Amino acid sequence: MADITKNENVRSGITLNKKTVLLICLLLAAIMAFAGVLTQVMPRGVYEYDEAGNIINGTYTPVDKKMPIWKIFLAPVLVFTTSNAVTGLAIILFITIIGGTFLILDKCGILKYIMAVIIGKFGKKKYLLLNIMILACMLLSSTAGILEESVTLVPIAVAISLALGWDSFVGLGISLIAVAFGFTAATFNPFNVVTVQRLAGIPIFSGLGFRILVFVAVYAVLAIFLTVYAKRIEKDPRKSLCYETDIALREKYSLDDSMSILSDAGIQKGAKAFLFCLCGVLAGIVIDFIAGTEGMISMPAMAVLFVLGGLLAGKFSGLNGKQLAQSFGEGIKTVAPIIPLILIILSITYILDQGNIIPTILNFVYENIKNLSPSAAILMLFAFIVVLEFFVGSGTAKAFLIMPIVLPLADMVGVTRQSVALAFCLGDGFTNLLYPTSGIMIIAIGLVSISYGKWLRFSWKLFALEGILSVALMLLAVAVNYS
Repeated sequence: MADITKNENVRSGITLNKKTVLLICLLLAAIMAFAGVLTQVMPRGVYEYDEAGNIINGTYTPVDKKMPIWKIFLAPVLVFTTSNAVTGLAIILFITIIGGTFLILDKCGILKYIMAVIIGKFGKKKYLLLNIMILACMLLSSTAGILEESVTLVPIAVAISLALGWDSFVGLGISLIAVAFGFTAATFNPFNVVTVQRLAGIPIFSGLGFRILVFVAVYAVLAIFLTVYAKRIEKDPRKSLCYETDIALREKYSLDDSMSILSDAGIQKGAKAFLFCLCGVLAGIVIDFIAGTEGMISMPAMAVLFVLGGLLAGKFSGLNGKQLAQSFGEGIKTVAPIIPLILIILSITYILDQGNIIPTILNFVYENIKNLSPSAAILMLFAFIVVLEFFVGSGTAKAFLIMPIVLPLADMVGVTRQSVALAFCLGDGFTNLLYPTSGIMIIAIGLVSISYGKWLRFSWKLFALEGILSVALMLLAVAVNYS
């Protein structure tokens, strides 16, 4: 095995900036407190549900009973008494898998090997590589609906970005952001397209031609934005907001010893084993897509195969059983500070749900959208979905919450149900990375020690462009009576 202890002063694996984690934790705690205040001062209400779990329109009833204050303080514990317990445990398991596996891959030189191979093939065509990676990640999300899985791509994408002379933001752009924008430009995505069209009573996957147009437009915006940004950073790296935090990462992922890594038979075998297991994860995603099982196969497959791939890679590269166990444990310890952030995010949703705030918001939208023109109605619906994303991250959950109320209104004001489905997808995708209540975004920027403030300073222009594009596409859909 190649000498992997060359730079002992550079810590292996994923590292988290404690200051960044602490600041985000304080911000989320403030949002949690604000949610608690809302349950005490806002009007509260409930809806009745049918046997399928859909809200019955017109059944909103105000309630006087306030959420007990003690429940607000104990929300991080009480959330595990609800259906969100499975989600919370899955996310925590996901975090530990990422931390443990990537430390093994880093220690044994697999990450550097993958980087060296990719850069060896695309070093002189780096912007072609950038656009191919954006397209690949967008396609995976647009068709198969991957989102949380994209976190596993972030360390590799960031390492490649740094090796090519860019920064961590470009790495996030070609992995995490590309996946979220693919979710926005959904074509066959089972989590939003299928769910919403089924609830809307329109043929599954109908209206594909317009959605392909949306995909092309969203891809063009993201590819142009990242290409322009990458060229600016390549010309003057100090213009990067993450220049200081990237210094240590550049040292860690330096390819000065790439020749010895590329010629190491053990590392080659380990890399092949890891990539083979990743192919198994992709196969699970395809099966989920074909069977319509919405992550029931791909998520467990990823949990098992990702760890297995990391262990096999480490074993073939020369690490013994004790070293593998120690490395995996060290990786878990490194990412453990993110777990409290996830608990607070889940607590915010719990407080708003138990405090009966969401039904009040739904009823407010219902009362204010019914007398609008088609164009104004679709834009208000889009704005509502963007705001609701702050409180309810799951696209499927949002669909079951709002579609039974919105669809009759859409019929009343002359907006086609296909346009409603489009507005839902456009509002649900890129906003997965916008708010501090987004667990996937918090994990991703934490992995590369980027603060939430710097994240917004980098991404706000991109989010604004996507918002403007979404408005134009929705108005076009209304104009052509998209159906």
